[in-house]
Amino acid sequence: MNAHTTSTHDPRDSRTGLDWPRAQAFLADERVHYTERNPRSRALAAHTAQHLLFGVPLHWMNDWGTPFALHVDHAQGAQVTDVDRHVLADFCLGDTGAMFGHAPGPVAAALQRQATRGYTTMLATADAAVVGEALSARFGLPYWQFAMSATDANRYIVRWIRAATGRDKLLVFNGCYHGTIDDVFVDLVDGRPTQRASLLGQVHDLLAHTVVVEFNDLPALEAALAAGDVACVLAEPVMTNIGMVLPDDGYWAAAQQLIRRHGAMLVMDETHTISTGPGGYARAHGIVPDALVLGKPVGGGIPCAVYGMSGPLAESAMRAKRDAPPGHSGIGTTLTGNMLAMAAMRAALTAVMTEAAYDHMLARAATLAEGLRALFAARELPWCVTQVGARIEFQFCAQPPRSGGEAGRVLDAELEHLIHLGLLNRDVMITPFHNMMLVCPHTTEDQVQQLLQALGQVLDQITPAR
Repeated sequence: MNAHTTSTHDPRDSRTGLDWPRAQAFLADERVHYTERNPRSRALAAHTAQHLLFGVPLHWMNDWGTPFALHVDHAQGAQVTDVDRHVLADFCLGDTGAMFGHAPGPVAAALQRQATRGYTTMLATADAAVVGEALSARFGLPYWQFAMSATDANRYIVRWIRAATGRDKLLVFNGCYHGTIDDVFVDLVDGRPTQRASLLGQVHDLLAHTVVVEFNDLPALEAALAAGDVACVLAEPVMTNIGMVLPDDGYWAAAQQLIRRHGAMLVMDETHTISTGPGGYARAHGIVPDALVLGKPVGGGIPCAVYGMSGPLAESAMRAKRDAPPGHSGIGTTLTGNMLAMAAMRAALTAVMTEAAYDHMLARAATLAEGLRALFAARELPWCVTQVGARIEFQFCAQPPRSGGEAGRVLDAELEHLIHLGLLNRDVMITPFHNMMLVCPHTTEDQVQQLLQALGQVLDQITPAR
């Protein structure tokens, strides 16, 4: 899941070309329309508020900017049907969890087969061998372990690397997310590392063990690594959680040299950038990490995640475990690698995340990206469009940001929510955090055109009348 990062953005920057009073009137009308068209969701929201914190299973489900939470009846392929029987073209896809479509056939069949054969035993199955082999072939790392989420996988790989290297510091990029691993909730505020104020209940000083620099800033990276106390750099190859930030040409080649020169390790979090292709962004662009994390989509939406290690790192990690005192390592949970998740991952890796699926996804994504650029150009909106494989995002600035700091300064939650609500009322759903869209193997050309038409209608209501 994504999360907004606090910024000091001046909304006038993102609202260039808009008629804001007209946009505010449109938003008021859309809230009324949403309420009128979703009576069943409204009733369920009122009922669940009696028993669930914030009225939803996870408080992030309130982040859509809607008057009350939308409730889903079922989801299939690239469509979500809500409880009021609206069929929505889904470009959110569970915020990447359903990147390959809702309830993909091979995963559904695998879960049905496993349903009467046990869910968890804390023992290995034949599926584990197949999954390990498929991961090694796909990503080029020989050794793998499992987790229940990318958050856990990131937490575990950082623990393993700290144990293996004897170093305690983690380096991340300003505006990163990497799930809810506490260590990464450090930002640069006016150039100074600052623990994120939104991190509820954290009593420890993260600044003692977390170093933060801007993405694409090689001198800052080198300076941060020079002390020789950084265990690993945890990074997405393309930043995706604060609006997409692409690496400069040659950035990762130079960054890898710096990381290795100073004895640190590189961890690539490909949970979102697996949208690039079957082997993720790193493999497609010649990045050779020491470890890799992949969460949500690897099991077709079933809760599971994986993390892989190079041979030398795996050897050091196993040595650290053997040399440690007996007792619990603090890495893993009882349900890690359970039978149901392994069956789902085997089906997803061998029959869903295929070359043919990516061919379809990339073609549809390219059509969508070009359509978005045409929409903005026709209305003279200075907004840019960035594509990473099947992932597309538009940002409220003319040129793509080069760092998390730049990306944070153009976030405009009010404008985002206005756009997202307008789309929902036109039976189109995109991710509620910034303006991210995904296409899956089931996304049709008609759905792409539906999204473009709906967004065009929204833009026509918030730009000066023609």
